[in-house]
This record gives sequence, structure tokens and C-alpha cells, in this order.
Amino acid sequence: MRIFATLIICLISISVFAQPDRWQQKVKYIMDINMDVQTNKFSGKQKLEYWNNSPDTLHKVFYHLYWNAFQPNSMMDARSRELGKTQFRGRDGKPVGDWDPRVKDRIQNLKPEEIGYQKINTLKLNGVDQQFKVYETILEVNLSKPVLPKSKVVFDMDFEAQVPLQVRRSGRDNPNTGVRYSMSQWYPKMCEYDYEGWHPTPYVAREFYGIWGDFDVNITIDKNYIIGGSGYLQNANQIGYGYESAGTKVTRPPGNTLTWKFSAPNVHDFVWAADPEFKHLTRNIPNGPVIHVLYKYKPDNAGNDAAWKEVADAAVTVLPFIEKHFGEYPYKQYSFIHGGDGGMEYPMATLINGPSLGTAFHEWMHSWYQMMLATNESLYAWMDEGFTSYAEGLVSAFYKQKKAGLISGLELLTDSGKAGQPADLPLYQDDSYAGYFNLTRSGLEEPLTTHADHFNTNYAYSNAAYSKGAVFLAQLGYIISDSLRNKTLLEYYKTWRFKHPNAGDFIRVAEKVSGVQLDWYKEYWVNTTKTIDYAIDSLWEQNGKTNIRLKMIGQMPMPVDVALQFKDGSKEMAYIPQLIMFGKKPQEDATPMVVHEPWKWTHPTYTFEVNQRLMNIKSIEIDPTQRMADINRKNNKLELNW
Repeated sequence: MRIFATLIICLISISVFAQPDRWQQKVKYIMDINMDVQTNKFSGKQKLEYWNNSPDTLHKVFYHLYWNAFQPNSMMDARSRELGKTQFRGRDGKPVGDWDPRVKDRIQNLKPEEIGYQKINTLKLNGVDQQFKVYETILEVNLSKPVLPKSKVVFDMDFEAQVPLQVRRSGRDNPNTGVRYSMSQWYPKMCEYDYEGWHPTPYVAREFYGIWGDFDVNITIDKNYIIGGSGYLQNANQIGYGYESAGTKVTRPPGNTLTWKFSAPNVHDFVWAADPEFKHLTRNIPNGPVIHVLYKYKPDNAGNDAAWKEVADAAVTVLPFIEKHFGEYPYKQYSFIHGGDGGMEYPMATLINGPSLGTAFHEWMHSWYQMMLATNESLYAWMDEGFTSYAEGLVSAFYKQKKAGLISGLELLTDSGKAGQPADLPLYQDDSYAGYFNLTRSGLEEPLTTHADHFNTNYAYSNAAYSKGAVFLAQLGYIISDSLRNKTLLEYYKTWRFKHPNAGDFIRVAEKVSGVQLDWYKEYWVNTTKTIDYAIDSLWEQNGKTNIRLKMIGQMPMPVDVALQFKDGSKEMAYIPQLIMFGKKPQEDATPMVVHEPWKWTHPTYTFEVNQRLMNIKSIEIDPTQRMADINRKNNKLELNW
């Protein structure tokens, strides 16, 4: 028995040491909010327990005050107007500004009662008043006593805020949705401190980064308002509105207001929305979360009702597929809430401005690539938006196939009609490849390492983060095989969930799974704007065999698949790994694969031999699955009509 116990302890130790040891700060927010729906203002009390798990002594801390961006001449306002001076040709051929169409120059025209603000009245550290300074959307606090390593402190704050007119993500009275309040980035939020130091990123346009912890949020509001948000409603049977337990008679306390008590464990943000005309749908997934859908009810639009119901039903359909391919959803609820200005993700909830299934799937997949993995979006937006866009493509394809009755299990049909096999085209990622190719042709591309707020154009940011980021994963399947790429995604989730990974962390997981060296792939695809272009250069017969010479025209090296079809109907895949891979991918389908000597990226041409007479070859094609993002596919295929 002692030997067995010792073995168990050893196995546990191995498991622990196999996990990343990167430390994380921790927070617990306790907030009491009183909303005045007449003035669109609220007062708040925030108790913030802060664990400094770092090895560093902290002499100051920073908070985000996001809503201060919604004031004339703010950084967000100035940046949007400046980008608007850059002109592009729209689809109709007319010039359009590069600014975000939801922002444009609207902020500079906000009236005093329409602006947003977050004002700090008092701030204490362990009961002692603190000195602080506001830099628009960042609050800097010089601490009277430093926070020591491995210690916990408590910050107490009294604050007040005015809900801005809907401009970007959050706000009130959006004319497009009619939703009264979209409450995102609504509270003073502690900035992240990690192994790279503090991240007091001003709110200019995008993206977000936060500390995991627990949120207890009590929201007092007019009793006619219905709320959807992050977390679990603790007093559901007093609130009602569809949250109460089955068969419960709801007895609300007297008065004109209700206090909604939410608890959200192990999240890095909290969102809510409120409207007196929300309709609330719920769906229970067996052994899974409760799905909530809250939307602005339109009695004269039955189609709107049906579309929102499909969002609820589709979530039930796709979750088993999502969990099989991307990892388990760990929370007990998820809410799709009508609000915001498009689609914007938050822990356990999203704001969407309409019942688009594509948007709903995209925002839900952010639960994996931002709410649970949570890279620093400012630095690695492509790892969130790109990975999410990739996943959205697969989830959307699965739902369409499932709804059409084409599949019964949890595997997709490829373009060739076979489940689980490489597709004839990039698997449901055509839009991402098209976006990336357009970016390369635009002359506006910047490296993916560019800070999200520092791209020269919104166009370059969007196509880089969403399209090029998605292609990164689709193309990784070409390099190491789709099956090992899929395994990598699951291992990445298991290894780095709740740990703020970076690009290097993902690559190391992929290297461990595949046994292939991949640092070169990250360096070229992420750190540069070099492109891929391979071509069939020439072919000739010698001693009864055919020599095929390929040419590397682009500046980014890649392994090369060359599909050969012969006159007798047989096929062969010539596989040429890159030398810097120090490995190769496994055979992906039933086509015989001949592995040739690695290509040295320093050599612009490469010649390999085929054990067939030249006249026996019918066609030669580089990358027949088109998963490689070759910017000129016209030189990839040669038809030999002898």
C-alpha cells in the first residue's frame, strides 16, 4: 500500500510539473450598483481583493476607466477622425473613410448628457486613502504602502458613472437595436500585471486584457427592467422574468426597484444589459450549461422571434461539436444578449445586435480563445480573433450539415464529401484566405506583431487579426496535418487554459504534438509580411524517369505537396519537407506519399525525380488542397495534354 501511495504522489507531481508554471494575479470584485434610469447615471461601491502572486513588489497600480473614451477629443475620438482621412474605394466604387463606421466622428458631437464617464470619488488601500491621477481612460494609483510579493490587499472604491449614448460596444438607447442599456466596460477595472509588467492600455479602439477572479455584482434598477449578463443569478426566485426555478411562485420585494444579485466565478470581466422589453428564452443542455437568449421583443415581427429561437436551439446543437474539437465549456450558463453595436464577447455572455447565427457562433467561440485562454489581445489579437474566426467556420459548417441531415455524428463532411479527410479546398475557410490575399495585394499589410491599436489602418488590422490569424491555423494543418493540428488545439486548451498564453506558447504545444520544429513558421507568418509563392518551373525526362523542378518565388519557405496524376488513373503525392522543420507530417489520405529530401530554404529551386516516363504524367499540382496561402496559384498546376 505504501508503494502504491508513493506511486500516486509521483504521478501527481509529474502532472503538476508538466503544466506551465507562469504565475497569475487574482482578483475578487464585490460591487453594489444603483442605476437611475431617468438620468442614465449610476453610483457604485467596489471592494476589490487583490492577490499579488508575482515575485515583484508593486508600488503603484492601474485601473481602466473605459467610458472616459466617450468624450469629445478623447484618444478614441481623435484616432477615429484621423483614420477617417484615409480613403478607400468601397464596393460601390465610392470613396469611404477608413474609420470604424460605428464611431466615425460621433464622439466629438456628444452633448454633456450624452457623454460617458467614470469618476472616482474615493479609493482606499486596506482602509487608507490613496492618491491617484486620471489619464483619460487610465487611473494611476501611487500606493502609500507597496503590495508585497505573495500578499493580498483590499481596495475600496466609491465611484459614479454616466452611461454614454451608444457609440462603441457599450452605451444606451441604440437606435439600431432599441436596447436601453448595453453595459460593457462599465466599471473601474484593475489592469493586468503579468510576467511582462503592467498593461495600462488606453482605450483607443481595441482590445482587452484582464485578471481572472470572482465577481459578485448586485445591480439595483427599476423593477420593470430585465437583465441578462455574466454569472449566475443568485436570487432568481425573487426576480422571476424567466430565471426562476420551475414551478416557483415569484414574490418580488416591495418598492420600485429590484436588486439583481449575480455571481461569476473565475472570469476576467463582467457584462450586463437591461431593457424593460427583453424577452427571455432558455434551453437546457443535458450535462451542460443553461443557454439564455434575451432579445428586444417585436410583436409585429414574427420572423425576429423565430430567428432568436434558432440562436437558442443552434447553441444546443453545436456545443457537443465545439467541446469535442476545442475543449470543454466549464461554466453552468451562457447568455446571448441583444445589445451592443455588432458582436462583442465577454465571459459567460455576449452582446449581439441581431440574431445572426454566424455572429452568435463567433462570439461564443471567443469563450475558448479569449475568455478561457485569454491572450493579451493588444499584442496577440490574431490569436483571439483569428483562432475564433477559424473555429466559427467549422462550427457554422457543422450546423449547416447537421440541420440539412447530411451527418449524424460530430464529424464534418469535407468538400470531397468524406468525413474527417483533407478537403479539396481550405476547409470552410475560403473567406479567411480571400481576406488575407486581399491584404497582401493592398500594400497596407503590417506584421501580426503590431499592437492592435497601432495599425496604420483599420483595414490592415481587421484582415490581419481575423483573416491572417485564421489562415495561420488552416495552414498549420497543411504543415503538420489536419489531424495533428486538431490535436494541437485540444492540447493548447488543456495546457494553457486560464494562463494567458502567447504565440511562443502555442507553437511549443504544436511542436510537442507534431514532433516538427515550427519556430520558423511563427517567425515568418507572425513577425514579417513575407509571402508564399511556389511554381512549377520545368520538367524533363532522363533515363526513363521524370525530373520536376520547382521554384520558390516568394520569400517565405514552406514544405511542398505535389500531386501527380498519371495516364493510367493512378496518383502519387510527392512530399518535400523544409529542412528547418527537422521532421515531416504523416500521410493524410489513401494517396501514396513519397517523401523526398528536405528543401533548403536558401536554394531558390528544387528538383525531384518521379519513377515514371514523362509521357505518362497527366497533371502536376502544387498544394492540391489549397491550404497553403500561395499568393499566385496560377503557376501551381500543369495539365499535360499529350
